[in-house]
Amino acid sequence: MTEATSLALSAREQVLQAIADGDRFAVVTHENVDGDALGSLIAMQGLLRALGKDSVIVIAPEEFPLPPEYRFFSLDGLSTKAPGDLGTRTTIFLDCGNLDRNPLAAMREAEPLINIDHHHDNTRFGTINHVVEEASCTAEIVWDLMGGLGVEISPTIAEALYVGLLTDTGRFSYDSTTPRAHLMAAELIGAGVDVGRIYRQIYEDTPLAKLELLGRALGATRRFDAERLMVAVLTGEDFAETAADDSYAEGIVDHLRAVKDTKVAALIREVCSGGRVGAHKVSLRASDDDVDVSAIARAFGGGGHRRAAGFTSELPVGELIDAIRAQV
Repeated sequence: MTEATSLALSAREQVLQAIADGDRFAVVTHENVDGDALGSLIAMQGLLRALGKDSVIVIAPEEFPLPPEYRFFSLDGLSTKAPGDLGTRTTIFLDCGNLDRNPLAAMREAEPLINIDHHHDNTRFGTINHVVEEASCTAEIVWDLMGGLGVEISPTIAEALYVGLLTDTGRFSYDSTTPRAHLMAAELIGAGVDVGRIYRQIYEDTPLAKLELLGRALGATRRFDAERLMVAVLTGEDFAETAADDSYAEGIVDHLRAVKDTKVAALIREVCSGGRVGAHKVSLRASDDDVDVSAIARAFGGGGHRRAAGFTSELPVGELIDAIRAQV
């Protein structure tokens, strides 16, 4: 594709052409993988394999084990390090607002790089940037690309896309739930998604340790600033004493946001594994658009959506709470 041709095409058309013309790909997403990240990743891998492409999924080893609700996924073509032939592959970043959100340095330096995302604060770091802010999830963008490439939606791909859609729309409850999102859901159900089974897999079958960790978080909740900010803290001891994985903390912050009069909810949890042990991961949620929590997260090197974002910080808990209060 010449530069003049590239400029004449929309980002979507550039992505379609790059996939059609390419032979070898590497597919990646952000750290702390969630439903949309994994669903988009697996669906894109299925799309590429359906077209006869040589493609690998690259996920850093510290991401394993995956959260229990996502362990049913089959990661076909998985590598936990950058492939040795990365220079011969086109790298596709999915659901990743900025390069720093992928922990593998080699993948951040890959070229050419296709950036497919729906976050409004995406830094447009790719050779091609297909960022669709009005999409309900990145899985919706992958679904659209499948239609553009004439790829049939297999049951495996449909399931992956549905998980991305279900989780990133908050079970079809967030403002991002558009008519198009429901049309996508209808098509995926028609392609074989077992809605009840997927719901139970993602939101039920809860490990007892996860419930115990939720209890610890709720017991450590504090309210600030006329009860508009709700903060819960989980320590390393909380994880050790409940035998809970770090991933079991996912979703706790949504319980805080649901409390009446809360504008912003924050869950601060100590990092217990990986390269930043002792640091703190912060999950932020906003109840409406009065506060853009992605702007708060960006101030600390993170990112996300207006109403859902996160970051990691080396600050001690007290200073971290003060800093969040100041930002809010």
